[in-house]
Amino acid sequence: QLQIAVDCAKPLFLHQRDAHADFMAVMRNFAGRIGKVVVHCFTGTREEMVDYLDAGWHIGITGWLCDERRGTHLRELVRDIPAECLMIETDSPYLLPRNVQPKPSHRRNEPMYLEHIVMELARDRGEAVELTAAQATATSRAFFAI
Repeated sequence: QLQIAVDCAKPLFLHQRDAHADFMAVMRNFAGRIGKVVVHCFTGTREEMVDYLDAGWHIGITGWLCDERRGTHLRELVRDIPAECLMIETDSPYLLPRNVQPKPSHRRNEPMYLEHIVMELARDRGEAVELTAAQATATSRAFFAI
């Protein structure tokens, strides 16, 4: 799949969990040949984040950030993601932000809940919600050339 992305000059959305060393080893085989990359649904460590940013990749943040049980470590990390590398994702239909109020009768995540992730990001980054939203929109437009 990585070779197909290289051959077709397509961006990559990659998900890595509990396999960072292997992930980076595979990606090193494509160094200098791959185009745009988003590390989708980032839930990793600071060291992993730094590796991805050093590679010039984007970091995708989902509703995991809004989960007070398991997303708290991301609150400090998101401050250090440059705006031009930060993307906001739903991971639909999963990871419904836990800060959605009132709670929906379902657990299905949808794009209409992105604003809840933006609110958490803005708070954690010490930014106005409007700024975080505008920067995320600009980053997505640049990434997809739209």
